[in-house]
This record gives sequence, structure tokens and C-alpha cells, in this order.
Amino acid sequence: MLSWSSCKSFIQKPFVLFTLLLLLKGYLAWAVTFGDWFPWKILLTEVPFIWLLFSIIEWFASKRKLMSYTIVNLLITAIFFAVIMYFKYYGVIVTYHALEQVNQVTAVRNSVFSLMDPYYLLIFVDIIVLFYLQIRKRRAYDWKRKIAAYKGKRAVVLVLFILCLSVCLFNIMPNRASMNEIKKSQQMGILNYEVYTIFSKNKAQITPLQHISQASINELKGIQEPALPLRFGAAKGKNVIIIQLESFQNFLINLKLDGKEMTPNMNKLAADYAYFPHFYQQVGQGNTSDAEYVVNTSTYVPRIGAATQSYVDKALPSLPKLMKNNGYTTATFHTNDVEFWNRKELYSALGFDKYYDKMFFGSEDTLFFGSSDEILYAKTAEQLQVMDQASKPFYTQIISMSAHHPFTISEDKYHMKLPTRYEGTFVGNYIRSQNYADYALGQFIDDLKKKGLWDRSLIVIYGDHMGLPIYSLDHKDKALMKEIYSHDYTYTDMMNVPLILAGSSITQPEVLKQIGGQVDILPTIANLIGAPITNQIHFGQDLLNQTKYNLLPQRYYLPTGSFLNNKALFMSGAGFEDGTQYLLNGINYANARQAITESEYDRALKLLGLSDSYVTQLPNK
Repeated sequence: MLSWSSCKSFIQKPFVLFTLLLLLKGYLAWAVTFGDWFPWKILLTEVPFIWLLFSIIEWFASKRKLMSYTIVNLLITAIFFAVIMYFKYYGVIVTYHALEQVNQVTAVRNSVFSLMDPYYLLIFVDIIVLFYLQIRKRRAYDWKRKIAAYKGKRAVVLVLFILCLSVCLFNIMPNRASMNEIKKSQQMGILNYEVYTIFSKNKAQITPLQHISQASINELKGIQEPALPLRFGAAKGKNVIIIQLESFQNFLINLKLDGKEMTPNMNKLAADYAYFPHFYQQVGQGNTSDAEYVVNTSTYVPRIGAATQSYVDKALPSLPKLMKNNGYTTATFHTNDVEFWNRKELYSALGFDKYYDKMFFGSEDTLFFGSSDEILYAKTAEQLQVMDQASKPFYTQIISMSAHHPFTISEDKYHMKLPTRYEGTFVGNYIRSQNYADYALGQFIDDLKKKGLWDRSLIVIYGDHMGLPIYSLDHKDKALMKEIYSHDYTYTDMMNVPLILAGSSITQPEVLKQIGGQVDILPTIANLIGAPITNQIHFGQDLLNQTKYNLLPQRYYLPTGSFLNNKALFMSGAGFEDGTQYLLNGINYANARQAITESEYDRALKLLGLSDSYVTQLPNK
């Protein structure tokens, strides 16, 4: 039998010790991202990659071997930790592309910290212990001496390197075609996947501009645009005010807790005007800024990165430019600094005449990144009154922000008392912050009416993106969501945000049950103001003239190849056959497979490809 001293000596070998440490960290990362331990899968995917690096150390590092192992340990630990935190925030596997977001981390640090379970920090314990041992000079000297004395046989090291490299390639090569990024990383292994994304030459195939037409887009979407659209010009000459609500999900409309309305102002708007309950987000990595991009261009978010990082050098055909061509002045309002998410360049590419940011709103009543929604709406209303005195109508987009993740508003913003079971929960904090956002919106509506702007304007209100990601909720939060929905919280619920079109004599009280997405807002507004867009490429459709069918490709928050139609949400697997369907609320099918088709899957991918091709070939601004 092996003695304790023999076991201790064996474990103290850096190759063995760091293998065990990184294996445990791999188990933690897999448990968070993939929802299970998959013990054998981790051994077959992560360990060969780790040993590949260790064999390089054993071959080259005759001196400072411990430092080399420590550096590799730090690097892989950082990767696993980044994977955990990024998945909890976005629900996707982080790649090197996220380095473009590093400058945003300090701004969203409260959101990041709110997602951190204390046990995640266990991933760093060994680093602290090893650092302590390093500064204990005698013990460090003894350990380094033993490490220096140990030299693996070069033949063994070489065989190990070749074997591990072969296993890594075997894990990568057969899984390259997988559409689902999470499944791909699970099949390859997290570390192999990270390296694959760096060296992958998987560039999108470009369709020449001359082959991209509105007719081809409509054919892929399965729609026909009417020759004589209904309500064309119903808002002609009216001001257009878009209000983008931060993290506002559709379940909040008409939600009551213990008999009390949570969003009374939005409830009244939904009852008095045109309300679309089956409306869905289409944002990507840029979240709020991506919603601004999609709404104003009617194109999809880029394949990689945020629109503000990928597309802002382009002269984008857009809603602001369309409005200006129809005699409007244009402006956008946001209480954060315009440099955040590179918005200054975005607004230039979209063609806004003017932007109002932190410089305009100041730092009064700061909440998260800038002044509160109350300040946003009060100062915006004053500026809109000034704009209204000009000879031209105006188009403005207003970006609310107070109900931002992690939804921890100060007590002076409380306008409701939560039921006891919701207190101290993520869901409860979310509902309370949206109650405040609704209160501030109500003040803005009253202000617009007092200033005479309400009756002279078309008001478009929608949620920018989800606030309660499934992968960020604990068991108690999921139970609360089940109480609210009367069924388990699903991806269709998560992606569902409201759309309301309000305006005196423009819309009537109605609940419109057709499926829509943020890409549809531009053509809907264009129809209402009487501006034909037959010569402007757009990937959305006028929702007021569509009642039967829509095809909404999704990116980022759902795997590539995912989409919604008028019956279900489809999440791709490695391809179509192993994908998953989630029926939309109120849709009942004995066989969920009847709700979607492989043709729709193929067409959704082609639509994303056409959008990428179109935007990337636009001239620079």
C-alpha cells in the first residue's frame, strides 16, 4: 500500500496538483453553465487541454517551473470565472470578443456583483493559498527544490503532448458545424471552445448587394406587403415620440399582487390604445443600445459584438433619416454619457439631428448611470415643448434607465409595498423598480397632456429587453414567476416585451394578437406617418397590416438558428433535428413539432445572413 508520505509527495507534483485544482474549477464552471456535472465529459474535454499546456511547461520550463504552472492556473481560472459570470448575466458562453466590453464592466459592476453566489469565489481559494506558501520562504524553497529535482522524461512528455493534442482536435473538429453555441462549447469543452473561437475562420458568406431585394426578404419571411395598407398616413404630420422602457417585460401589464396593480399607467395605456401582447425582443450583446439600433434600422443585430461596435461606421438607412426626408426634426434623449456603448457614433450613423445626454440632464437625482426617470421625463418634456414651437414636427426617442439590473432602487423611490413573500427577492426588486418606472412614465404622460403635446403626437412604447433571465433566477425566484404565470417560466415568457401605439384619433382601444418584434417598429411607424419604404431595405413588417404570420430570427440570447413564428419559439440544437420548441401562450398543439418547420429554420438563418451582408456592404458614413 502507498504510504501517506508517498501520496503527499505525488500530489505535490505540480502536474498532479494543478490538474486536480483545475479539474475542480472545471466542474464548477460546467455546473453553472450546463446545469450538471458531466464528470466523464469534463475528463475527456477539459483535462486533455490542461495537460497539453502542462506538457509544454514540462518540455520547456527547466527553471521557474512553478511560476509557469501558476500563470497557467491563473489564466484558466480567469477563463472559468469569466464563463460563469458572463453566463449568469447573458446566458451565453463568453469568448474573446467580449474584451471589447471591458470598459463597460465598471459601469455595470453592481449588476455583476448581484449575480455572484459566494461559492463562485471558491475558484480563487487555491491562488490565495499558493500565494501564501510562496511568501513562506522556507516552505516555498523546499517545494521549488523538489519541483526542480523532478524532471519528466522527454519521451513521455512528447507522447503526452501528441496524445492530448489529438484528443483536443477530436473534440473540436466534429462539433464545428453545431449552430447552438452552448451545445458546441459543451461538446468541445469550454477551453477547447475558447481556442476554437480565436482561430476559427468561420466568416459569414456575403451575398452581393445586387442580390438583396425587398422581394427576396419578404419571400424568406413568408409575407406579402399590401398594395393599399390600412391606416396609411393616420399620423401624418404628427410628432412621433418613442419611449424605450428599460428591462420591461410583458407580464407586468395588468399584473396584480394582493389585488394591487403594479404598473397602473402602462395598464391604462394598454386598455385605451393599441396593445401588442405578443411582441418580442431582438437585441444582442449591446442590450439597450442594440434595441435602439434594431428599432431605428429594421435590420438584425450583428453576428458578433454589439451594433455600436460593429456597424457604426456605416451610413445606415434609418428611421431618423426617413423622418427627416418627410419634414421632421430628430433627437434622442438618454441620461447616461453618450460615450457609453459608443452611442455618439451610433447616433451619427443613424442620422439623429441632436442627442441629449448626461451633459444636458446633469447629475441630479442620480440612479445607476445617470439622472432618474423622473428627471429624464421632466427635462425631456420641456425640450419637446420647445421643439414643438418650430414649424416642423419632431421625431424623438427617449431611453428610460431607472429600472436597470440589479433593480436596487433607493427607498425614496418606493411607491408600493411588496407582499412579504416577494421581499428580498430578485423578482420582488424587479417589480418594485418597474413600479417606479411606471410612476415616472405616468408623470411624463400627464406633462405631455398639460403641454398640449399628447394630442399632437403618436406615442410608441416598448420594452427594450428582458429583465429576468431564466439563468439568473434562483429556486425562490422561479417559484414566484410560476405563481405569476401559473406555469413554469419559459424562454417565450423571458423574451416577451410589450408594444403600445398610443395617440389621439390615431389608434383605438384594441388588443392586437399578431406576433411582432422590434424589427417591425420602423415599418409600422412609416405606414402611420404616410412614408412609403418600398425603396428602403427593411427586415420587419407593418404590424397593423399583418395578422396571420411573422418570422422573427433571434440571436445572442438564444442560440443561432432560433426563431419565433406565430405559434412557437424554436431553440436550435446542433441543428434543427435536436432543437427544442416552446409553444407561445394560448397556442395548443398535441405535437409541438407541428408548430415549426425546418423550412422556417433555414429561412431564419438566411434572413440573418442577408441582414449581415446588407449592412456590412453599406458605404461608410
